[in-house]
Amino acid sequence: MKISICVPYAKPEYDRATTLDWCRLADEGPFESLGCGERIVGHTQDMRVVLSAACALTRRVRIVPSLYILPMHSAVRAAKELATMDVLSEGRVTATVGVGGREEDYRAVGASFEKRLKRLDEGVAAMRSVWAGEPPFEGADPVGPVPFTKGGPPIWSGAMMPKSIARSAKWADGLYGFTMNGDADPVRQQFQLALEAWKSEGRDRPYLATGFWCCLADDADARLKKYVYDYLKIAGDEVGKMIADTMSTSSEDAVRRALDGIEAEGCDECFLVPATADLVEVDRLAEIAVKR
Repeated sequence: MKISICVPYAKPEYDRATTLDWCRLADEGPFESLGCGERIVGHTQDMRVVLSAACALTRRVRIVPSLYILPMHSAVRAAKELATMDVLSEGRVTATVGVGGREEDYRAVGASFEKRLKRLDEGVAAMRSVWAGEPPFEGADPVGPVPFTKGGPPIWSGAMMPKSIARSAKWADGLYGFTMNGDADPVRQQFQLALEAWKSEGRDRPYLATGFWCCLADDADARLKKYVYDYLKIAGDEVGKMIADTMSTSSEDAVRRALDGIEAEGCDECFLVPATADLVEVDRLAEIAVKR
């Protein structure tokens, strides 16, 4: 199983030096990919800008937007952005797309929250049309640049729920699920749904990826719980606290056990999502990846 890492784009202290250091360490380390999520409301840096920088600053790791909330944006614009990243990285981009779960982000950019699954399906088709060189409307020039990867970057579905996973079997090259605390049970359920859905569509086995939150910095347990609470409090203080209190991936042994359990479920790639911007997170996670 490949091990990957996500940059701490939501931390207030994430600055130029953080970008430079995390990209350098990730690229020099044992990680397969470098990822970053998308949020609009709240203290987060823009996923596209962060990962465009990563495309130029790295030479080896794959660059994985995780995920483009595609119904929130113009699919043509997203296709142009991803093609540009693919050119900057010389073909190291994998695009994860999904619908997200935060209505406030949609509202902030003036996008409708309705029929977002249908719009996701349509958006993927539109992106592939752009990458194939088809004009966006009659009489228009094609939208460039031409992707470095023929046909455009691979597309993963960022999905956890049965309906989303089933729909994405028609168009996705893989599944990017998530298990908050590194538990194998959600991974097993999501992967089984994906395998059945792809099979029912007559397609080959999808690439199977997942990820989980963790912390190996100083005072790891408290900082991990605070990170998860801050991330989930939008669902209500009680929900945020309840889930935060269950978090246990705050030691090297816990992270290692989680990775072992996830690998046993047939995972191809697991993304580690650190709770802090401390550089020690990268070093300690890299050590685990090497020793496994």
